[in-house]
Amino acid sequence: MGKMNVVAGVALLVGLAVVGWQAITPTASQRGHSMTPPNTSTIPAGEKIVGVKLPKQLSADAALGKRMFDVKCAACHGENAAGQNGVAPPLVHKIYEPSHHSDAAFVSAAQNGVRSHHWRFGSMPAVEGLTRSDVLLIARYVRELQRENGIN
Repeated sequence: MGKMNVVAGVALLVGLAVVGWQAITPTASQRGHSMTPPNTSTIPAGEKIVGVKLPKQLSADAALGKRMFDVKCAACHGENAAGQNGVAPPLVHKIYEPSHHSDAAFVSAAQNGVRSHHWRFGSMPAVEGLTRSDVLLIARYVRELQRENGIN
């Protein structure tokens, strides 16, 4: 009978832990997963998806990140991360705000690639020749563009 009580007690504790975890974990809409990409059907292929307002001045780290972005990312994500219709999404978009896609998500995407999940442009391959530090500088550039465009 003692073992049965222990098993029942453990099962009860696990059940309470699961219920408690679900109660404190944000729902999908609270995490931002309900964000939908804009309708791009009227934008010609290859054209920018969003307008991007540029900051008056970039920080030194963001300026380095911009140079790397222009070499490694702009061919797909467009000038100033405005996206290119039919090619790759804009990074200056609410979907990529820090609370939804952390800087670590940018590092992971660049180093490992990422399967398509918000947009219908196909999966992103890994980007060769970028270190974690390089991607963090690129993320700094993107974050400064985002802030200038009201995405915090």
